[in-house]
Amino acid sequence: MKIIKTFLATLLFSTIAFSGMAQSNASSASRRAHSAAHQELLAGSKSRIDKTVITDMVSHDVIAREQISGLSAESSKLIDDLLDEGRSHLGKKYVHGAKGPNTFDCSGFTSYVYKQFGFNISPGSRIQYTQGKPVARNELRKGDLVFFTSRSSGNNVGHVGIVVTADNETGKFTFIHASIRGVKISEFEGYYVPRYVGAKRIIEK
Repeated sequence: MKIIKTFLATLLFSTIAFSGMAQSNASSASRRAHSAAHQELLAGSKSRIDKTVITDMVSHDVIAREQISGLSAESSKLIDDLLDEGRSHLGKKYVHGAKGPNTFDCSGFTSYVYKQFGFNISPGSRIQYTQGKPVARNELRKGDLVFFTSRSSGNNVGHVGIVVTADNETGKFTFIHASIRGVKISEFEGYYVPRYVGAKRIIEK
C-alpha cells in the first residue's frame, strides 16, 4: 500500500511538473512570436519612416535647386508638361514651313509646343531669337530655346530646339527639335557645337 501511494505521488508530481513545463514552453513560444511580430512591425515602420525622410529630402533638394535657378515649382511643372507635349510628337516628319500638329519644321515645332500652353512666339526661328530673355550657355535650364546656324560658321539663325536637360558644370545639354530626320531629342555635340548661336528663355520665373 505504501509503495502504491509513493508511486501515485510521484506520478502526480511528474504530471504537474510536465504541465508546468508545457505551459512555460507555450508561454515562451508565445513571447517569441509576439516579439518577432513586434520586430517585424517596427522594421516596417522604420522602412516607411526612412522612405518618407528620403522623399522629403529629395523634394527639398529639388525645390532648393529650382529656387537657386530662379524657377518656381509651378513653372517647373509647367515646363515639364511642355516637354511632355514635345515628346508626344517624337518621330513626326519634318516638312519645311509646317507648323504642326502632324508635320513640323524646327520653328514650327517650338512655336506649336509653346502655343499649347498660352505662349505665342513667332513661327520663324530668326524672330524667335529676338524674343524672350538671353541666356548664357552655362546657365541653361529645361524649357529654354537654343538656336543654331545652318552653317559651320556665322551667326545667322537657321535652327531652333527646346532644352530637355542641362548640365551647366560640363556644358552638356540635350534638346528636342524638328530635325530633317523628324522630331527627335539630340545631344549638344558634334555637328551642333560649332553651329551654336545662343539661347532665349520664354518662361522666366
